[in-house]
Amino acid sequence: MSDLAAVFRRPFPEQVAAFRLRLRNLVPTARWDDIRRAQHDRAFMVAGALKADLLADLAAAVDKAVSQGGTLEDFRRDFRAIVESRGWHGWTGEGTAKGEAWRTKVIYRTNMATTYAAGRLAQLVAGNFSYWVYRHGGSREPRIQHLSWNGVALPPDHPFWQTHAPPNGWGCSCYIVGARTEAGIRRVGGDPAKKLPEDWDALDARTGAPAGIDKGWDYAPGASAVQDLIAMAAEKSVDWPAGIAKAHMASLPPGQAEAVARSYRALPSLAQDLRRWAERVQGERNGAPIAGPVQIEPLRTLGLVTQSARPEGGLDLTGVDFAIAAEDLVHILGASSGRTPSVEDLGRLAALLDRATEVREVKGAAGLLDWIIRTPGEEWTARFELRDGSLFLVELNIGGSKR
Repeated sequence: MSDLAAVFRRPFPEQVAAFRLRLRNLVPTARWDDIRRAQHDRAFMVAGALKADLLADLAAAVDKAVSQGGTLEDFRRDFRAIVESRGWHGWTGEGTAKGEAWRTKVIYRTNMATTYAAGRLAQLVAGNFSYWVYRHGGSREPRIQHLSWNGVALPPDHPFWQTHAPPNGWGCSCYIVGARTEAGIRRVGGDPAKKLPEDWDALDARTGAPAGIDKGWDYAPGASAVQDLIAMAAEKSVDWPAGIAKAHMASLPPGQAEAVARSYRALPSLAQDLRRWAERVQGERNGAPIAGPVQIEPLRTLGLVTQSARPEGGLDLTGVDFAIAAEDLVHILGASSGRTPSVEDLGRLAALLDRATEVREVKGAAGLLDWIIRTPGEEWTARFELRDGSLFLVELNIGGSKR
């Protein structure tokens, strides 16, 4: 799995769609196998997470990792904050650094690997390849059976793929590539002449799955929802450059969409990302040298506007999200008088939006709204402008100072 970690951190539309489909059904479970095989294609669960608010928090953290390419350390930071804020106890791995590291790794990598596999499967089906080629992931401690399948090329409708489409267990990094001809099979590292072992479908009495496949992993991730994934990925909204594709978030049950949006804004990793993004935008605009290749995102999203954060009457903000454009940010951080907002302030803003004490439309200015947030010793006024279906931050006044 470590060999493909960099790949999993580069999300693509079909992978994002695969996780968004799960967000529609947050399922409380006591054990990891309460949901089995293809049921995972349309449900999100974390073993032991029984409360709705806890599940929404965890779902938001995983969604951010999947849709924005977050790292394992980012997810661990979010996980610790969620566990503390929700008072979650009794989860497997609790109590030791080693246990927490193991549990967070399992949650993060399982969701990354299965959504990656589901997204790739959708691409293979949409590409109408004549052959699918099994490739071993290059694990440092390879499983003998997985090595025996490496390079095997079979038609997409071969029964092998129903049970052996990777990943085939905890930590498995195997994958599938498509080919149209025998020459194409060779180009992608396959062997047209290689045959499956005669006992490839023999069941292991301990797991109930074919030998070499862990219990519960004898299915093809995404296969039961492949047409939905193809259709979802075809929508431009999935390629939303800021990360969360609001069209799919808005398609969730209303209460669930709002819970995930609030959870997303509270993630420590989002605050960190906003700070880093603001520093890079500011540095690029100021002509400061930035080490390494940098591609500044033109905007960032802060998630959907929730019902509690909408003004009474007036504008309908259903399905609208908070956003920040790089060009607006340059002006916000460049205030020359009063309390100039900082990159640290920007990092705090996302979580503060849901604590607004007042939301009001600006008189005489169509499409402008103020979020008034009072914190100890400070009063924030975040002004947003409604354009292109999003509320873009255009001013940020803190402690009465105005940019």
